[in-house]
Amino acid sequence: MGLIERDQQTRYLQGLVDESRGKRGQVALIEGPTGSGKSELLHALTADATEAGMLTLHAACSPAERTLPFGALSQLFHSVALPADVEARVAALLEAGAALPGADPAAPEAADPELYRVLHQLCLILLKLAGETPLLIGIDDVQHIDVSSQRCLLYLARRLTSARILVVLTIKADLPPSRSSFRGDLLRLPHFHRVGLAPLSNDGVARYLARHLGEETAHRLGPEFFEASGGNLLLLQALVEDHRLSGGVRVQGYGLALVNHLYRGEAQILGTAQALAVLGDGATPAELARLAGTDAVAVTGALHAMTTAGLLTDGFFRHAVAQLAVVNDLSTEERSSLHRVAAHLLHDQDAGATRIAHHLVEAGSADAPWAVGALLEAAEQWLLGGNLRAAVQGLELAHEAPGACETERAAIRARLARAEWQNNPSSAARHLGHLVTAAGAGCLDRRDEVAVVRQLVWHGRVDEAHDVLDRMRAAEPDATELSDLDVWLAGTHPALAPRGLPLPAAGDGPQRNPLVTPATDPWLRSAAALSGHLVRGRNRDAAARGEQALRDLRLSRRTSWADEAALLALLTLVYADRPASAVEWCSRSQADSGVAWSPVRRAVFAAARAEGAVRLGDLPEAVRQAQTALTHLAPRAWGVAVGLPLGSLVLAATRTGDYDLAARHLAWPVPEAMLRSRYGLHYLYARGHHYLAVNHTHAALADFLSCGELMRGWGLDAAGIVPWRTGAAEAWLQLGNKDQARRMVHDQLARPGTDSSRTRGLALRLLAAVSPVGRRPQLLAEAMDLAEEYNDRYEQARVLADLGRSHYALAQSQRARMVLRRARHMASMCEAVPLEQELLSVPGDLHSAAEMPEEPEVIATLTDSEHRVASLAVVGYTNREIADKLYVTPSTVEQHLTRVFRKLGVKRRRDLPADLAAVVTEMGRRRSVS
Repeated sequence: MGLIERDQQTRYLQGLVDESRGKRGQVALIEGPTGSGKSELLHALTADATEAGMLTLHAACSPAERTLPFGALSQLFHSVALPADVEARVAALLEAGAALPGADPAAPEAADPELYRVLHQLCLILLKLAGETPLLIGIDDVQHIDVSSQRCLLYLARRLTSARILVVLTIKADLPPSRSSFRGDLLRLPHFHRVGLAPLSNDGVARYLARHLGEETAHRLGPEFFEASGGNLLLLQALVEDHRLSGGVRVQGYGLALVNHLYRGEAQILGTAQALAVLGDGATPAELARLAGTDAVAVTGALHAMTTAGLLTDGFFRHAVAQLAVVNDLSTEERSSLHRVAAHLLHDQDAGATRIAHHLVEAGSADAPWAVGALLEAAEQWLLGGNLRAAVQGLELAHEAPGACETERAAIRARLARAEWQNNPSSAARHLGHLVTAAGAGCLDRRDEVAVVRQLVWHGRVDEAHDVLDRMRAAEPDATELSDLDVWLAGTHPALAPRGLPLPAAGDGPQRNPLVTPATDPWLRSAAALSGHLVRGRNRDAAARGEQALRDLRLSRRTSWADEAALLALLTLVYADRPASAVEWCSRSQADSGVAWSPVRRAVFAAARAEGAVRLGDLPEAVRQAQTALTHLAPRAWGVAVGLPLGSLVLAATRTGDYDLAARHLAWPVPEAMLRSRYGLHYLYARGHHYLAVNHTHAALADFLSCGELMRGWGLDAAGIVPWRTGAAEAWLQLGNKDQARRMVHDQLARPGTDSSRTRGLALRLLAAVSPVGRRPQLLAEAMDLAEEYNDRYEQARVLADLGRSHYALAQSQRARMVLRRARHMASMCEAVPLEQELLSVPGDLHSAAEMPEEPEVIATLTDSEHRVASLAVVGYTNREIADKLYVTPSTVEQHLTRVFRKLGVKRRRDLPADLAAVVTEMGRRRSVS
């Protein structure tokens, strides 16, 4: 018959066929849950019996025909062509029997003797047919058989001892007692047989898949299909079809099959399944019983039936699509009613706030007196777990709840705005007008007012922010939150900070401030501390504080200021010439699967990583991370902070030569208020370099000078945010005004407290450009040391390019050739295409291969390891890159280079012989030949 895992049952039924053909009538009941293949087994048996010459009568019962007298018998007699006289006699008997009072399902079995005369005549017809040809009677889903046919079937079954008749019935397992009396009557027959079926095993599912989808798919997806179907054939068939259509699990396929399965069962099974889908995993039988409007015994039976059928595992649906399909099958009114009852039920049992609030949200109802409190508590837990969507839905419902006063509504709206902010600041902006009005009416507490100010300045709504700040300063000028907010504003939106703001001394923290309360947001304090260090130009102190903040980020409760403090912490590392640390923190944090990441946090970390990559000379990575930041948050959602990712993207794209990409992003509309924030400095600086690259030099100079004017006016000139003086010096040089360029460079170098190696390195490179040619190598050598110290490969390439030109101007061709080769290598690593092309334009003799010198004795003293290290160092590889190539440690590389320097009588790698790499290569070739 080709059925899977049904060989034993098939052999048993074939034995019954043989016995019945030998005048030993039999009755077999194929019993199993829905979806176990009962009908398939019966149909296969019927087909085999027909082929063997038996006369087969078959019928399929359904709930709709349960009250139709003789419905199943009528199907049996009409399933084959009978002689005309027999057919006419059967029709007359069925018509007469259906008209008798005893045919009523409510009538007792012995109510009408005339009915039994009809049953007797019908049985005689069947026995006569069997006398001529062995007879197989198959009835599917006999649990739905009408009473008249059931009585006739039992009447016949008691008289099969010497008849050539096999009666095969299929019945659903786990019927309630009220529906199992027919099975009890059959059990008392001596020639009765039970054939049990169960869902397919794991191996059976694999065999089924191999038959329909192929061996490879069966091996790969067998466990997954078994987990979703539980071996239930109806669900398995739907899963196969879903796989063919979409490669996944569909509500319209698998989900619909499961719902249809439930409707084929008892009403209590459907009700229990609906209650389970609404209450979710972990619901107890008592909870399900109350929600389904039945008793725990009935629910326990229904759960057992569904588990036996493969629909449930561990008391819940096997696949999320199953739960979704059952819920979707409910009408809107039914679903809302069930969720409302579930919420009240769980509240009465003191269940968790999130469980209660989930049902309130699904019901769209918060009219109970305890509903708002449950929604607010759940929203905090959802925010902590990163479930922003649920938190927003809960807060929206709480805000619309009846009976709340204006102050309560304003507080809820403020919480809602903070929650929406983490997902999309643009959507949170819709609340700002209401919140500004509420702040003016005194309906917000200080924490909410501080959050409103931050959101207002983010979106560039400076005038409204001024109004809220003025009211706060007039009401409580000494409030801790206000002091922290002002310090933060001084470093981020300086135009809004009060003039003459006294900054806290280094080391001040919450433990020294007597005004700190348990309600004080620690992340606002952290942001203020970082901003204070930044304004004072204490970048190293800020970097240490920033790393501490980043360490605390994973352990802290999510607040509206956490992402701001994290971004400021990362940028302080960048400003302190530690971009590699910032990139490492971003990489480590983004890879931490234990942290719930909101879109805002993902965006700000990507933006900080992009800025760090720019300053490390990793230009392609900078472009990727900046584009990622602008994907997690649309430019409009970035508000005034869009200047940070846009600046990184424009600067990196310009240096890689993708001027079109940079120009397209510069054409994006940006908030006017962006240029009154720290983020505008990044944008202006990047735009200035783009203008330099496309020869709009006066526009570039204007942008650099604008940066300087803003930074000096804000008191941020010592913060090292952008080196605007070196940018202006480059613009003056491009305009041919060396005097102005020299003045800018000297001004940068002479500034007190300037300890940034990056800025000093940039200034020294430009100072060399305006200095006599004989002095340039010394200045550029120091600039190179600084560039290597802060590990900016792009700047190293530029310094090497200038150094190579200086050697050429001093008629040091070999030295120039070696240095320019290193410069091209560094530019290639950065994918700085314009710089590579510029280096290719130097005089041709600098690119020609040098004549192979004789092998000096001193080079012969180098070991093979020293040869390999020295040759890579000459080409321009750093110690770490050499270590990676040779599979040694950087310390080993440094030791080899020290010995090479000693043997060759040089002090630095730039003093190595220009053609050392070629000498080493040729020596290796000669040794291998010999």
